[in-house]
Amino acid sequence: MWRIIILVLLVLTLLAVVFLLTRFHRFSPVLKLAEKNRAFSWLVALLPLLVLALFCCVSVSAYIVVVLHLVVGFLLCALIALAVRVFTGYEIAYDIQGTAAVVLTALWLGVGWYAAHHVSETDYRVETDKALRRGYRIVEIADAHLGVTLDGEKFARELEKVQALQPDAVVLVGDFVDDDSKAADMIAACKALGDLKTAFGVYYVYGNHDEGYYTFRDFHSGRLREELTKNGVVILEDEAVLLDDSLYIIGRRDRSDRVRASMETLMQTLDREKYTVVLDHQPNDYDAEASAGADLVLSGHTHGGHIFPAGQIGMLMGANDALYGMETRGDTTFIVSSGISGWAIPFKTLCRSEIAVVDIAARRTGGAA
Repeated sequence: MWRIIILVLLVLTLLAVVFLLTRFHRFSPVLKLAEKNRAFSWLVALLPLLVLALFCCVSVSAYIVVVLHLVVGFLLCALIALAVRVFTGYEIAYDIQGTAAVVLTALWLGVGWYAAHHVSETDYRVETDKALRRGYRIVEIADAHLGVTLDGEKFARELEKVQALQPDAVVLVGDFVDDDSKAADMIAACKALGDLKTAFGVYYVYGNHDEGYYTFRDFHSGRLREELTKNGVVILEDEAVLLDDSLYIIGRRDRSDRVRASMETLMQTLDREKYTVVLDHQPNDYDAEASAGADLVLSGHTHGGHIFPAGQIGMLMGANDALYGMETRGDTTFIVSSGISGWAIPFKTLCRSEIAVVDIAARRTGGAA
């Protein structure tokens, strides 16, 4: 499936490059040059594309995203110019259209670059009728994909912000590493997790990328497990731990794991009077989790949509039960984080990188907690 998607993207990118070459050739200075030397004019039109090729130094996916967005920018500006001509009779010069396309695309992706590389904090408050010893603060970190926007050092700096929040527990909800992650970054990030001071520890569940789809990264999944465990991170694979005799942390195997247990099975032996927090990387088992009586489900995987409209298309296709944010189904609250980073693409449009801070408290009645 991934090979087909990659092949389609490469074909689209090739067509996009050809299209953009013709667009740049239509600028008036280039057309004037073509009157004297047509071959040289095409070389001049090629220069912007060569500049764009510098994004390959970031990643091939970054280059593909920029090229495809620029195509959309040219088409959108052409459509606007056509509408203006039809309804007003005014002809917008091509140079203005083309310049607007380049500027708007640069602004759009510039904001997307900032949104991907600057991690914000999103706060949630969840109340329950179940008895709690006290309120609890859980910090959720999803989709680090080490090496895309965060290396080991940058991830450690983000954990300094997490530490300042004084979390009772930190949960890593999958895709901590990726196929392109480096061992040095993974080890540094694990050490930073080990340095965290929390009341009840750090917990981790696997995502679909953590085991690795390919074999070219310089560490294997066993090394990841070893480093996490060495630094005190508790790996939960269809397991539950009870914190403070008050709430369970239930870690599910990823949906891609064929031996993953059902939510009902995981809940069977637990005390239903206690609060349950489920860690499930992919947000697509909502009905079963609500039916089983989970109180809170924390997920990632979607990156908040990452690049518009990819997430929205995924939702229409039924890939996930939710794209981002908090919702309630029955007595179960679901939270999907956009993630502290994202897969392969160093831009986020119409979303942002984040850590999610979830405060769990007893429900207030009559003005009192």
